[in-house]
Amino acid sequence: MVHELPLWFEWASLSALGVLLLVDLFVVGRRPHVPSMRESALWVGFYVALALAFGAIVGAVGGAAPAGEFYAGWLTEYSLSVDNLFVFVIIMARFAVPKEQQQRVLMVGIIVALVLRGAFILAGAAVLEQFVWVFYLFGAFLVYTAIKLVTGGDDAEEYQENRAVRLLRRVLPIGTRYDGGRLRTVEDGRKVFTPLVVVFLAIGSTDLLFAFDSIPAIFGLTQDPFIVFTTNVFALMGLRQLYFLLGGLLERLVYLPIGLAVILGFIGVKLVLEALHENTVPFINGGEHLEAVPTVPIWLSLVVIVGALLVTTVASLLRTRAQGAVASRDVAADAVEGASTVEGRSTAEAEPVDATAVGDAPATRDAP
Repeated sequence: MVHELPLWFEWASLSALGVLLLVDLFVVGRRPHVPSMRESALWVGFYVALALAFGAIVGAVGGAAPAGEFYAGWLTEYSLSVDNLFVFVIIMARFAVPKEQQQRVLMVGIIVALVLRGAFILAGAAVLEQFVWVFYLFGAFLVYTAIKLVTGGDDAEEYQENRAVRLLRRVLPIGTRYDGGRLRTVEDGRKVFTPLVVVFLAIGSTDLLFAFDSIPAIFGLTQDPFIVFTTNVFALMGLRQLYFLLGGLLERLVYLPIGLAVILGFIGVKLVLEALHENTVPFINGGEHLEAVPTVPIWLSLVVIVGALLVTTVASLLRTRAQGAVASRDVAADAVEGASTVEGRSTAEAEPVDATAVGDAPATRDAP
């Protein structure tokens, strides 16, 4: 539902978030570097704490319902954003982005994604307000996406340049090398754009493609455009630091697609139930509401989202730890077997020498 949050609060919140993003962009632009694990962890903790505090403020201003919807939406967006990091890693490697420029790339890409998502959210809210039956489409799409995640039909490793990136390459003269953080450089005597321009668009447009999964999921939890947009802002703001914090740990989250599939599938079913409850489609129950169909409360959504994330994270870490232990035992066993083989070979090679020595010993003693 759309909540009656005070207009001054919405404008003040959006203004504060805009200033925060600009300050973050300015800091990154002034001091490009590869953040340490400690720095990344502190920033991730800061943005998580900021999101929790914002949810509490929403609760104080608008009540428990919008606060609960914000937390559920933020958790869903954040978990889906972690899945996006797999593709971001591939993009960075695909374009050979220098490590000291990766923060800047992510920051600009996130801002581009927020602008595009804002337009997407406004359009989606307007459509949902006029056509309730769109919930059926959103619900079916989320269930379909969940099935793709489980069956492996959404393989992030098969990243290819999308149409927007290919069009940019045809329109602008793109060079082949980076020149620090510059967007323009001179190559072979002519001015060209550096590959950073392409990477900015690749990150932003790829994140927008992910929005086709995440935005319907958020609308399944709340139809308030302000809450939908702020959940996206808070999820994406901490994404840059999370990218550096997780790093190689992403490979350990082997069950994350299953957890995301559970969340998306649950929200998809929730959307269909709400569409039936508020039904206006003529060929279903004569266009009348189906009051007997239950709706899913927001507290249950929170329980399912948190539970799915906890279970899949713990299960992933346990599995990778067990695999690491097995690999260590195999390495140790191979080392012992190799040592035994070498020792056996040395013993076998030593026997003729010992036999000769033994055979020659009496002659040596009788020589005098």
